[in-house]
Amino acid sequence: MPNLEHPAYPAAELLHLESLVPCRESQVSMLLSIFGERQQFSFPSIFIYGHTSSGKTYVMQTLLTTLQLPHVFVNCVEYFTSRLLLEEILMQLQSCSGTEQASPVRCDTLNDFVRLFKQALATRELQDQTLYIVLDRAEQLREMEANILPAFLRLQELTDRNVTVILLSEIVWELFRPNMGCFEPFTMYFPDYSIGHLQKILSQNHPPEYSADFYAAYINILLGVFYMVCRDLKELRHLAALNFAKYCEPVVRGEANERDTRKLWKNIEPHLKKAMQTVYLREISSSQWERLQHDGGEPGQLKGLSAHTHVELPYYSKFLLIAAYLASYNPVRTDKRFFLKHHGKIRKTNFMKKHEKTSNHLLGPKPFPLDRLLAILYSIVDNRVAPTANIFSQITSLVTLQLLSMVGQNDQLDGPRYKCTVSLDFIRAIAR
Repeated sequence: MPNLEHPAYPAAELLHLESLVPCRESQVSMLLSIFGERQQFSFPSIFIYGHTSSGKTYVMQTLLTTLQLPHVFVNCVEYFTSRLLLEEILMQLQSCSGTEQASPVRCDTLNDFVRLFKQALATRELQDQTLYIVLDRAEQLREMEANILPAFLRLQELTDRNVTVILLSEIVWELFRPNMGCFEPFTMYFPDYSIGHLQKILSQNHPPEYSADFYAAYINILLGVFYMVCRDLKELRHLAALNFAKYCEPVVRGEANERDTRKLWKNIEPHLKKAMQTVYLREISSSQWERLQHDGGEPGQLKGLSAHTHVELPYYSKFLLIAAYLASYNPVRTDKRFFLKHHGKIRKTNFMKKHEKTSNHLLGPKPFPLDRLLAILYSIVDNRVAPTANIFSQITSLVTLQLLSMVGQNDQLDGPRYKCTVSLDFIRAIAR
């Protein structure tokens, strides 16, 4: 029984659409319910979000193309200014309406866009049905003028036309919402593919010379190795295509049949471990990797492959570690002297407290608040650092690593009163 049913679309088209978007039937069914019939007014704006490689762009392109709905699809990374974005929408809109344009469309302001948009929708083909404008990588809209995002959310109201704007993004709507307030779109979440979904999707690409069960067993082995470190469907599909020839070698040589999973696993295991070292990195091309597998060499034998012995930390994480170390071992009263250029006069005194006679490194690291860590970070980094989510995410990662190291040492954490400390041993462990 088909999962997709809608009275406005033929059953054959919906059945074909269902075969093209496996494991996304519920999301497609929800979108069809929101769209309604072709001539009906749909929701003014829809915000679809989810992690990378969760099928947002593919599902929207497949849905609009298969059902032959008039649409405009624009990538906001490619058209990174408001002028380029508005002109590209108008250009694609003219191709949808079938009108010929001798010269490129020029659109400098949002008022010009609304006026030209109404003219482009004057054709009868676009008057009788909903037009869908899909903006992929919509988080780039936040870098444009302040009126661009609210205007797209209210485009149906501004133009008085049957149009729906669909925003595709990897971040949540709360990070989009302007301070002044705007029209709230209908939000929809695309969850990550589960391991069962990935098994089903990847198994559809089996080569015709091998059985579907044989390729499904290979995908099961591949996911068992890579699923904990990689959930990206594109990367897993690349890895599956790259290592399948090595998996089939015992069958090709006649040393095993398709059901000898133990022999096949022993043959492919060392090569999958090599591939684990370069997930996402693309240090060598696919042809080089295939030649390496055929020769049976090590990854470091290829020129251009670094064969990492350590993991390079992000840029700001290095300075965060240094700032945390300084905050852990230096007293608070020394911050003004160490990190300010014009700190004024410092009174010299021979008075030393009893507990200060011992080296701070022997006493161990001291707890410090987050504000002090950030203040030291801003003073030791040359360029100006904005307190973005990227900085706080790296702080969270470092604190998590410290907590895990303390738990591993059976240290007792003092609940909500716990403050972060970074020891020299911890920094050396991270550096290794």
